[in-house]
Amino acid sequence: MVISLDELPVGTQARVLSLEHTGPIRRRLADLGLISGAVVQCVGVSPMGDPHAYLICGAVIALRLCDCKKILVLR
Repeated sequence: MVISLDELPVGTQARVLSLEHTGPIRRRLADLGLISGAVVQCVGVSPMGDPHAYLICGAVIALRLCDCKKILVLR
């Protein structure tokens, strides 16, 4: 099932299909390991719901919901 990254429940994993970002943010996400085929796990959500924390390539990073909505994953 293809979903956007913000829909991934806490504790579950998915594989990145594509990034709909352009420009510097796309480059930054790629530098963090968010590339097609990478495995991502949601490890937490902030109390206010934004940002979400994800385990990517052995590192936990926080991403804003507006950025997560443009990342498609296969669950």
